[in-house]
Amino acid sequence: MKTAKQENRISVTVDIDKKIHTMKGGIGASWHSLSRDIPMENEKYEYPVRMNAQPRGSAFGGNPPVENIKAWKQLFNHAKWLGLNFIRVELSQHMYEPERNKFDWKNEEMNALYKILDWCQQNNADVFLQQMWSHVEWNAFPGVHPLISAPRSLDDYAIGIATLLKYLTKTKKYTCIKYFCITNEPPGGTWGYWWSYGSGSGSVTPAWEKVSKTLHKYGIKIPLSGPDWTSLPPFDKKKIDFDKYIGAYDIHSYSGIDPDGEKILSDWVKWAAKKKKPFFLTEFGNMNLGWGDSNSGPKSFAASLSNASDVLRGINIGVDAFNRWSFTNRGDLDGQWQLVKTWDINNKRHTKEVIPENAAYYGFAMLTRFLGKYSIVLALKSNANIKEFKAAALQNQNGNITIILVNLRKENINLDLKIKGIGRDKIFNIYQVYESIVNSKDFELNPLMQISGLDKNQLIILHPESITVLSTYYLNQKDYGIIE
Repeated sequence: MKTAKQENRISVTVDIDKKIHTMKGGIGASWHSLSRDIPMENEKYEYPVRMNAQPRGSAFGGNPPVENIKAWKQLFNHAKWLGLNFIRVELSQHMYEPERNKFDWKNEEMNALYKILDWCQQNNADVFLQQMWSHVEWNAFPGVHPLISAPRSLDDYAIGIATLLKYLTKTKKYTCIKYFCITNEPPGGTWGYWWSYGSGSGSVTPAWEKVSKTLHKYGIKIPLSGPDWTSLPPFDKKKIDFDKYIGAYDIHSYSGIDPDGEKILSDWVKWAAKKKKPFFLTEFGNMNLGWGDSNSGPKSFAASLSNASDVLRGINIGVDAFNRWSFTNRGDLDGQWQLVKTWDINNKRHTKEVIPENAAYYGFAMLTRFLGKYSIVLALKSNANIKEFKAAALQNQNGNITIILVNLRKENINLDLKIKGIGRDKIFNIYQVYESIVNSKDFELNPLMQISGLDKNQLIILHPESITVLSTYYLNQKDYGIIE
């Protein structure tokens, strides 16, 4: 029988020479370009949107006005400091094609889109471009609210998307757009859009086919991703009738990933790998910790711990990229999901300064600041068989190594860490965050200490409910995060 002291002692061995998987993306957060608060006018429709919660979730209004150059510079600086390198950039058809064949490239929301894509282009961040919904009356089914309607004409729908991508890639010359998703959370999950055909019925699969063929006709080589279902939908091969039209798989998760959820993710990863396609978790969070209205649960340090645990689970089973909901967010629509504060909830207006939401910001930084795109997952063995401890080890393309450790227990974990293979003699810098320290005044994320000699067991103390990083990168608070 183990004593309490023995229960709190864990050994971990990382083998640098044994490469498990190379990620086909990175880690980042959703960054929407939508800003308009469009009246729902539900009374006009036989098939209305739900009104017990914000019908568009919190996918709009979180960015500063485009004319506020100072605030946007601050926003860009935070994105670079965090090292966001896989960003789900969101838009709607209403932004660029409010009327059939009438395209608007110069409105407020499109200018916000260009600002985001400009930053991604300049900083070599990969973009997963997401059309959240159509929200256009001209292509909705009769009597159906345009926010939730499937497109009445797939030809017009596909031509609209192809025209958008042609403009962004040929005219604006963005090369950062790596994937495109045609609609957010379509039927197949537990909630979403594209859910109504009025009195009829239909499937999203013909749309994937039509858009795929139309993009090919327009000479656009950006692969489609799908199904984009929520929330952690179990893999069912019988539902996959769209594989030949997409180039990547992605789903969402909002319950926190437990062993059952890990099994679901693993099933999706194995299927995507079999089809030689990447698999992405393109929205994740934990609604069990709170959501809706201005609930602060999503920006809590408890949420950061949950997010870190989910990402480490995913890394170790082969997920290729992760996208947290969300980078900017008003915080009073569907919960406070924001990493940075851009909106004054009490006074219903944008803030003058863009500042971190410390618990969420620094908690997420432990996942993003030290990992470049296309990181290599290294073999890691542990004697721990407890749900309160998670670990992953990765090597960047330039050879730098980062080990991420999460202690979900309310007591210390004494970790015996050993590194095998070429590079085991490198110097590692230790970073650690927990709730009381990140919320302290003037907190800065600097190395706590350096350690070497990890070819032999070294004792690392993991603070209760903490995230710890050992990295060969020496990054002070003033340094930007690693994107490539």
